[in-house]
This record gives sequence, structure tokens and C-alpha cells, in this order.
Amino acid sequence: MAIVAVFDLPGVTQAQYDESTSRLSGGGKMTSRADWPVAGLISHVAGPSPSGWFVADVWESKESFEQFGTVLMPILAEIGFPDVQPKIYPVHNVVTS
Repeated sequence: MAIVAVFDLPGVTQAQYDESTSRLSGGGKMTSRADWPVAGLISHVAGPSPSGWFVADVWESKESFEQFGTVLMPILAEIGFPDVQPKIYPVHNVVTS
């Protein structure tokens, strides 16, 4: 079952977000699902929020998201992201095009 993971990241800047995606991709931009280091991403959105930055990802399964977390979390810790756990919701409907 697909899930959506929503991160509210107080104090995080666009520069920190860009650094995290650069590290995840091995130095480039992440502009397609193929750029993610783990299979299973359906969609990714990120942008500024009133408190800092937000990210919302839709994943094919909770397991694929958890696998991504093993790659992501050490990178976020190195960059100085706050230790924030995402809110996880089951997805009822996904529209991609």
C-alpha cells in the first residue's frame, strides 16, 4: 500500500535542502525518480514553509520509504537538520499525470 510521508522541518533552509539532495544523488540535482538512491518513490515535493521547509513524498510502500530512511537520515544529521519524524499516512488515491 502506498504511503505519504510529510516532513515539517523548522529552521531548515533551501540551501540545506539542496545540500541534502546533492548528497543523495552523488552531486547532481534530483529531477526524476531515477535519481533517488532507493526504488519506490512515486512523487516528491518540497518548498518553504512558515517555519522553515517542508517535504512530502509518496512511496509505493512503507518498506521502500524505510529503506530510503537508512540512506537519508545520516545525511540529514551531518547537515544539521532537526531530528523530526515525518507524519506517515496511507494513500487512498494517487494521480501522477
